[in-house]
Amino acid sequence: MPTGTVNRFNKIKGYGFITADNDEAEIFVHFSEVEMAGYKELQIGQRISYECNTGDRGPYATHVKIIQG
Repeated sequence: MPTGTVNRFNKIKGYGFITADNDEAEIFVHFSEVEMAGYKELQIGQRISYECNTGDRGPYATHVKIIQG
C-alpha cells in the first residue's frame, strides 16, 4: 500500500488532501474512507497508508489507515 502525509483536512466538510511519498502528488481523501472506529478525522502531519484510485476529478484515497499519529 502506498503511504503519505495529511497536508490538509477540513473536519467540518469531512475531506482533505494527502501528499504521496512516492511523487508528492496531492490526493483527495474523504472521511468515509478512513478505517477507524468512532469519529473519523485526520490531522495535519499524520502518516497514513491508503489505496489510490483515479476518478473524474483526479486521484483519491480509499481504505485509509493511520500508521503514525
